[in-house]
Amino acid sequence: MRNSRKYFALAFGMMAGACTYDFPETAEPTAGEADFTKMISVGSGLSTGFMNGALYTAGQDASFVRILAQQMQAVGGGTFTQPDVASENGCYNPAANCTAGRLYLKINPTTGSPGPTPKPGDGGKALAPYSGSANLNNFAVPATTLLLSLIPQTGGPAVPQNPAYNPYYGRIASIPSVSTIIGDAAKAFGNGGTFLTFWLGNDDVLGYATAGASAAVPLTTNDDFNTRYNTALNTMLSASANAKGVVANIPDVTSLPFFSTVAYNPIPLDAATAAYLTSQLAVNYNAFLDAMVANQIITADEAAYRKLTYIAGNNPILINDETLTNLEPYMAGPYAGLKPYAIARQTKFDAIDPTKRDYVCLTAGSYIGANLGANGVNGVSAPLTNTSSANAQALKGDDLILIPQEITQIQASISAFNGIIKTAVDAHADRLAFVDANAILASLKTNGARVNGATITASISPPFGGFGLDGVYPNARGNGYLANAFITAINAKFKSGIPLCNPNNFAGNELPVQ
Repeated sequence: MRNSRKYFALAFGMMAGACTYDFPETAEPTAGEADFTKMISVGSGLSTGFMNGALYTAGQDASFVRILAQQMQAVGGGTFTQPDVASENGCYNPAANCTAGRLYLKINPTTGSPGPTPKPGDGGKALAPYSGSANLNNFAVPATTLLLSLIPQTGGPAVPQNPAYNPYYGRIASIPSVSTIIGDAAKAFGNGGTFLTFWLGNDDVLGYATAGASAAVPLTTNDDFNTRYNTALNTMLSASANAKGVVANIPDVTSLPFFSTVAYNPIPLDAATAAYLTSQLAVNYNAFLDAMVANQIITADEAAYRKLTYIAGNNPILINDETLTNLEPYMAGPYAGLKPYAIARQTKFDAIDPTKRDYVCLTAGSYIGANLGANGVNGVSAPLTNTSSANAQALKGDDLILIPQEITQIQASISAFNGIIKTAVDAHADRLAFVDANAILASLKTNGARVNGATITASISPPFGGFGLDGVYPNARGNGYLANAFITAINAKFKSGIPLCNPNNFAGNELPVQ
């Protein structure tokens, strides 16, 4: 993550214009029309306390469902057991034997800028089998799509031939390779469960988005989402016919700091470097584009969209865009040296039209500016690629960037998925409260919030940021904010009086250390 540090510092200066609102005093605690004696939770990483890129003790202790359960104790809520990992740092890289743990901010001694850096990992402790599965209340599992919640392969075996295996479920599965997440949760819910929190579906779009819309992480189709979502929810509701619950929808991915921390133009150039890049690359490439227009290969609008500009100051990122006309067949003779730029352009940001913006993945910060040797500088004179190898050719893809067409596709899926979720909730309107997490996080991004006099923003910047350093999952303070959103919806639906928590009592991101 070395290069992310110099761009990460830019995030600290950004602060959303916060709207002021204090959480109101809660009325006399009462369960109202619901029973909170035994709550069962089903969800993905958002419901586990996963934060800073790992599942670890402090994060689990501040999961929004644990906070919710603690507040429910004032109105008769019972104990709430999670599959605790008993690990200080957790596991950031399961594929590399957990040598790295959760992220923290560390000052780069060379640049003087802070950047997210992994703590030492726990060697797999966070993935070790959990002995108390029979008494669990929280069945949320990180990186769980609806499909993975319904199939036994999610629990094993842990072999290369089983790509569905999820070690976080494997450690709690009642019968590895046989049981399912929904099956285990439904069994627990049927054994005296009185209240359900259900927040699945996020990972049916989140993995695709955070991978830069890579085909390697498929986006769930609308039909599959509809079938799987209703199967999972109805299985849970059927397990305890009189129990009530709360369901949340899917936030727009652009509300997450994973897509807003690294700006579209994070590359600082001095005048001499900008002039050199202009003379050696931009002039030749732009002239070639003009020739393509003259020969009616591309339109003048496409040429204008693709032309390169380098200035003294902050510059956009040079990327590959597979939606552009591939000009490699025409790059011969004097233009042969332009072949690496056959589908190249710089990132864009239209302040008026949100459909004409590129979103840079937080992970791109690890590669921008890397020296690729003979291939140039990554994202500056060479199209951005997720490799730092000096001998590697730039990939013809944009898996570190979401381009406008991909954002449109992703947002269309989220809209369709949320329609399916709302229809499912409405079909059980007598039993389910609804949390519009999409609207809540969109407002947090746009307006921020002032909670009991303190600011919370949809950023990773301490001390006010409500998200962990992975840019996807809320930190402890953000989870307190989410828990109150759930409490508000539950109280309104079931005439309950669950007291709100004070999110300011929960930790935000740590300040950078040397």
